[in-house]
Amino acid sequence: MQTRTPDTRASLLRELDQNPLFDVVVIGGGASGLGTAVDAASRGYRTLLLEARDFAKGTSSKATKLVHGGVRYLAQGNIPLVREALRERGLLARNAPHLVHALGFIVPAYKGGDRLVYGAGLKIYDWLAGSLNLRASRSLGLAETRERSPMLAASLHGRALRGGTLYFDGQFDDARLAITLMRTLFDLGGVALNNAAVRGIDFDRAAGHHRLAVEDAETGARFAVSARCLVNAAGVWVDSIRAMAEPGARPIVAPSQGVHLTLPGRFLQSRDAILVPRTKDGRVLFIVPWHGHAIVGTTDTPRRDLPLDPQASDEDIDFILATAADYLSDKPTRDDVSSVWAGLRPLVKDEGSASTAALSREHTIVMNATGMITVTGGKWTTYRLMAQQVLDLAVTKQLLPAAPCRTATLALHGSTAEQRGQYGSDAALIERLPGADKVLIPASGLTEAQVRFAVRAELARDVEDVLARRNRALFLDAAAARRAAPEVARIVAEELGKTAQWQAAEAERFDAFARRWMLS
Repeated sequence: MQTRTPDTRASLLRELDQNPLFDVVVIGGGASGLGTAVDAASRGYRTLLLEARDFAKGTSSKATKLVHGGVRYLAQGNIPLVREALRERGLLARNAPHLVHALGFIVPAYKGGDRLVYGAGLKIYDWLAGSLNLRASRSLGLAETRERSPMLAASLHGRALRGGTLYFDGQFDDARLAITLMRTLFDLGGVALNNAAVRGIDFDRAAGHHRLAVEDAETGARFAVSARCLVNAAGVWVDSIRAMAEPGARPIVAPSQGVHLTLPGRFLQSRDAILVPRTKDGRVLFIVPWHGHAIVGTTDTPRRDLPLDPQASDEDIDFILATAADYLSDKPTRDDVSSVWAGLRPLVKDEGSASTAALSREHTIVMNATGMITVTGGKWTTYRLMAQQVLDLAVTKQLLPAAPCRTATLALHGSTAEQRGQYGSDAALIERLPGADKVLIPASGLTEAQVRFAVRAELARDVEDVLARRNRALFLDAAAARRAAPEVARIVAEELGKTAQWQAAEAERFDAFARRWMLS
């Protein structure tokens, strides 16, 4: 693998100015966009990814942190989708062992037939995973259920806990995987640029290229790049990109908002998650251990607007707390919530369905008349397969010369089975930076050295980039992130050569932003 470290933003912009024609340009720095760019670069195509804000700023940093086949789809009888996702789960666990690990899930049984029904279904889940299965599911008696999950409620609606079923899925850190994919793209000779918003798209028929007008969000300057193959992977915003290239294009996305709450780890006190098999809105709900805390989610609420930072409604927050209270012996309240976040899912539009819960997470890939390929839908688990299908289509349509897909066996940046944790083999580099022993936020383990590394090697440009996505402090404890923001701003300003005025304004901006992640 060719190894390349992200250079300064100025040098990246100079590179685009000197050689603006790329084989593949991808719009969107979320799961599908990053996956597509990595696939393209690994096939040998000159590749550029453009992200309007920051990598995984939108939906892709706001998942339930699970790499899973989807027990909901198993219950719906969508066997092909489950089998596909389970295969991808296994491949990702092999390709990024430093980021993905097996997590046990307990499905509690409060009725006599629950263990039989759930046990049979989850054995099918194991079978569909085949040789890539993480661990086998099994039935648990009452004593072992209580031992493994001591905070499970002793009764539910008057029915006593009888035991449970244990199965395994994968857990990961979504934003950290996004940053890892960005680093992998650079390793492969590609280029990624955040804070680079596409403002216009036209098609040069004589050359057969798409030409993009791009705005540097940091300076307001405009520049142009061209693509032999253009991929629109802008998540819930794909329709706005399609409208640039093809005015009047019919929308294909039905956005759905999912909300998660973070609670102190004392509410779970277990290495295993809890699966609530059916909520009032027909979904499953997870109570998951994550970085010493417990995250609870998710909801499913249709939205017509597309805010960059959607807010959780009081109704969704109360619904999650009430559902969690049914299943936990210690009942959480609003005062216990350390962070709340909402994300928009790009579900594929179905005019005949009134509920987003009825829509499939299965992705769709479409090509317009000028050859721009749009990919949307899906989930983190299947990002690699989505990317493969996009590039295979581009080859089939002769937008690109034939080259085989390599990503099924491509180890991601930092991949090592020995060095676990979010940095993998990069951990040794961080330990040599100034401030390696200075912890800024105990809740997330953030050190001064990690902040410096985020700026130098991971394209972080401001405090939010560091505290929300390079490190997950904002998702774990918004109040702790606010307290650390001035010191993080100081370090980022020092690394980027910013003024004291920028430092103060940046700390103030983040403080206002982080307040929206708090309930009290």
